[in-house]
Amino acid sequence: MKVLKELYEDAVNIKEKDPACKNIFEVIILYPGFYILVFHKISHFLYRHKLVFLARLISQIGRFFTGIEIHPGAKIGRKLFIDHGMGVVIGETATIGDNCTIYHNVTLGGTGKEKKKRHPDIGNDVIIGCGAKVLRSN
Repeated sequence: MKVLKELYEDAVNIKEKDPACKNIFEVIILYPGFYILVFHKISHFLYRHKLVFLARLISQIGRFFTGIEIHPGAKIGRKLFIDHGMGVVIGETATIGDNCTIYHNVTLGGTGKEKKKRHPDIGNDVIIGCGAKVLRSN
């Protein structure tokens, strides 16, 4: 299955980027940054299929367990590593490229209330340091 292959790739990426991590099993069992990727893949699938309420419910359950909030509409590339993710917020129209790292307390937010694109786009191979607030203005 493609999704399982992607999740395995995410787990390997986290293990490689975190020097404190001993093995992939540890990532799968202990890392909230990995858990939220699982929740997001499910909620994003539901969101794309117009099951918005269920998608939001799944994303909020993920937020409850991890402290990381990713809107189901956000587009996330391959190999995202959210390290010490408490307080991370990623908005509905945000796009994150491949091989990015985000540290705790980061917001990818918007400043408008319009229904159009209002959150930032993050390219490939980007590191966003702790406490960063990246906002897209209209």
